[in-house]
Amino acid sequence: MADPSSYRPKPGQIPDSPGVYKFRDEHRRVIYVGKAKNLRQRVANYFQDLANLHPRTRTMVTTAASVEWTVVSTEVEALQLEYSWIKEFDPRFNVKYRDDKSYPYLAVTLNEEFPRVQVMRGAKKKGVRYFGPYGHAWAIRETVDLMLRVFPVRTCSAGVFKNAARTGRPCLLGYIGKCSAPCVGRVTPEEHRDLAEDFCDFMAGRTGTYIRRLEKDMMQAAEEMEYERAARLRDDAEALKRAMEKSAVVLADATDADLIAVAEDELEAALQIFHVRGGRVRGQRGWVTDKVEAVDTSGLVEHALQQLYGEERGDAVPKEVLVPALPEDTEAVSQWLAERRGSQVSLRIPQRGDKKDLMATVQRNAQQALGLHKTKRASDLTTRSRALEEIAEALGLDTAPLRIECYDISHLQGDDVVASMVVFEDGLARKSEYRRFQIKGFEGQDDVRSMHEVIGRRFKRYLQEKERTGEWEEQAGGTPADGPAPTGPAPTGPVPAVGPTAEDAEPREDDGRPKRFAYPPQLVVVDGGQPQVAAARRALDELGIDDIAVCGLAKRLEEVWLPDDDDPVVLPRSSEGLYLLQRVRDEAHRFAITYQRAKRAKRIRTSPLDDVSGLGETRKQALIKHFGSVKKLRQATIDEICEVPGIGRRTAESVAAALASTAPAAPAVNTATGEIIEEDDGGSS
Repeated sequence: MADPSSYRPKPGQIPDSPGVYKFRDEHRRVIYVGKAKNLRQRVANYFQDLANLHPRTRTMVTTAASVEWTVVSTEVEALQLEYSWIKEFDPRFNVKYRDDKSYPYLAVTLNEEFPRVQVMRGAKKKGVRYFGPYGHAWAIRETVDLMLRVFPVRTCSAGVFKNAARTGRPCLLGYIGKCSAPCVGRVTPEEHRDLAEDFCDFMAGRTGTYIRRLEKDMMQAAEEMEYERAARLRDDAEALKRAMEKSAVVLADATDADLIAVAEDELEAALQIFHVRGGRVRGQRGWVTDKVEAVDTSGLVEHALQQLYGEERGDAVPKEVLVPALPEDTEAVSQWLAERRGSQVSLRIPQRGDKKDLMATVQRNAQQALGLHKTKRASDLTTRSRALEEIAEALGLDTAPLRIECYDISHLQGDDVVASMVVFEDGLARKSEYRRFQIKGFEGQDDVRSMHEVIGRRFKRYLQEKERTGEWEEQAGGTPADGPAPTGPAPTGPVPAVGPTAEDAEPREDDGRPKRFAYPPQLVVVDGGQPQVAAARRALDELGIDDIAVCGLAKRLEEVWLPDDDDPVVLPRSSEGLYLLQRVRDEAHRFAITYQRAKRAKRIRTSPLDDVSGLGETRKQALIKHFGSVKKLRQATIDEICEVPGIGRRTAESVAAALASTAPAAPAVNTATGEIIEEDDGGSS
């Protein structure tokens, strides 16, 4: 635990301008990001008597080891920079909302020549128009199925589209009138794009125009006694009305607005957002967060606005945002939203009428979401805490192992030997920290040597990071106090301006982002028994690391092995600690075998052309496409190879030489049928 006075800035050192500040821990990780109208006043508040600080703020400042700041011109710039840094550094003491599920969106890929309508999840892509989110994917598909009668936009994948274009036959939707079949040229790219944009306009809430147009065309067709066409237009109008009925009218004035409600207690908060477009609820989502910083409702709302609109532009930011409490700096936040939308955005608390009633509905949803989340989490948190305590007790650790790393070796009969490293923090998988290794030190199958190599490589990188970030105090002889000096390049480049650090340590170049091997675990678990555990312990001892516990979990009897112990530790079968170790071990095995299979598949798919220096994937494909197969390419002369666009004579000679050296000695024969197997593929072997 650090003493905040050890890194407190000197009086007058911090400017009184708007800006953003960062607190870092002893590992140089950014643990908190904040913004301020006046940096001097805000940062000074963190260095008052600890007894006067909020408990969460007290924890943060005693965890930190340094503070630094960046001055900006306006409060809007501070808001934007704060959001960017929170997203980039993922500080542990900042409120970050997380989805309890991956919500599906209805997406229109306007960035393609022939836009496609589809269901999408995950991060948003540039050039794609999104509608939603929806609670269930089937709700999107029902809506799309109704609308394709009127807006027959492409919904097929790239593979289906290309196959239809090649054969000249559209898919089933093209035959039944639910796709305009641009793949076979029934409509031009421009006509198909118009259909896609009309589809987007309708989904955005501009519905009345299309229904009135269909009804007008229907009446005109009836007057002209084109009854079949009139019936089709009638059915189209009914389909659009049914699609509209799936989202009831909640605001009569065709409002475009987002409504945000917050339910909170001392420890957690739940957020609900209703997306209203054209007066109808077009999407809904919910977030939850731990209140890891001292924050009130207005602060929760401000964080929500940053996360909700930080990556959005244009119409994705509505004209009106209704909230339960206004942010501390409402004017700056409103200006930031207006810049993202490109026009004025109203940020306010609803006071009366339909909007206040709808906000009450959103609030009830938030309360129910918080209650459900706490019910689910209570048992989960208790179980994980008990599991970590049981592991600490069984292995004789001083504290619960909050960070566990597990390693596994995988190979296929000695080929493609790889290793995996998985990380669990607080009993939960942290997949962004997973790493994989190729065994480089020797050939063949030897799990013990492989484990020794992997552990050595991982923790050598850890020591290099410690030296690079200046965590070691230099002794008189210049040797780090806690181990041998690792090798590695010294940091280069400019050093950013920072505030004073503990013990007057020199500021070093470090951006605060999570590093690959920068953080040590409290426990290393290896998949295996005594030999693997001994190899891991020996690798750590060779590096001078003696403060990390090691154990192994043997599959046969699920025994836990410790270094230098002749007998295993046997945890009860009902033990939550054993169950957690099994989950960690199984996850390491899954990650390792997935990598090993991928390497093997890649090796099997290799082509003789891979060995040609300077021949990229594009020119390989051009050669295969020109000649049809590797067999025909092998039979071609150098002059014939030079006829392929982009292939010069020197490259052609290299190709011919590579293919000649890999020519089969005799034709392959199918032993079951006696047939000669022709080499007619793209060169796989």
